Amino acid sequence: MPRYHDELVTTSRTPDAIASRLEELILDGVFRPGQLLPSERRLSERLQVSRASLREALRTLRGKGVIVTRQGRGSEVAPLVTTAQDNPLMHLFRDHPRTLFDLLEVRALLEGESASLAASRGTASDRVLITRRYREMVDYVESAEAIEAERLARFDHGFHLAICQASHNPVLVHTLQSLTDLLLSSVFASVKNLYHRPRSREMINRQHARLFRAVVQGKPVLARRAALEHLTSVGEQLRELEAEEQRLERSAMRLEGWE
Repeated sequence: MPRYHDELVTTSRTPDAIASRLEELILDGVFRPGQLLPSERRLSERLQVSRASLREALRTLRGKGVIVTRQGRGSEVAPLVTTAQDNPLMHLFRDHPRTLFDLLEVRALLEGESASLAASRGTASDRVLITRRYREMVDYVESAEAIEAERLARFDHGFHLAICQASHNPVLVHTLQSLTDLLLSSVFASVKNLYHRPRSREMINRQHARLFRAVVQGKPVLARRAALEHLTSVGEQLRELEAEEQRLERSAMRLEGWE
């Protein structure tokens, strides 16, 4: 359960104002898609509103499809974007590896800006969360006997997502979250293909450290540069590997001979 702050209190106690405040909290990522909302009693106390008005506000949000209520479970935030499983375009992107490089370009555009905004707008709480995600990633790398690519990819993605959330731009955050499956696939590709190579592993670790320091030290120009350098170099190294594999394949075909 997230910790709430005084700013959760709504100045107006009408059902429409309460619904609007809850929508803001969802947009800001305080309540995330799939997350259970606090009980009515807890929520009414934090917002300092009556439970009757809160129920009416929740009814409004259910009507909009923003939240869903399940019998015996309570209300939770509904998915805010179409999932990759339901989106044919996402299937095409995921099933055709050439789109990996296009995705890295998009990540550079979005994450470069989010790193800059996080460095200039991030709060003390944001920096705590970014530090926590960074340390989780570093600790796993340093302590794991054998690194699992999928697990490291999730730590890596969590670190970048924490930076994005610190941008305090809900549109940017939800745009990146809508691409979670694709983003994880790009992170997994870089970890699986590059991280076992000492030179590439050292490069990735160094770039993550540089990005982390720039964001938590509030240096937006350096943060953008670090994010762009990281994603650009990952793309370049993956292209080099692809070209190398193609050269090896051509050589093998010539050796075997084709009639």
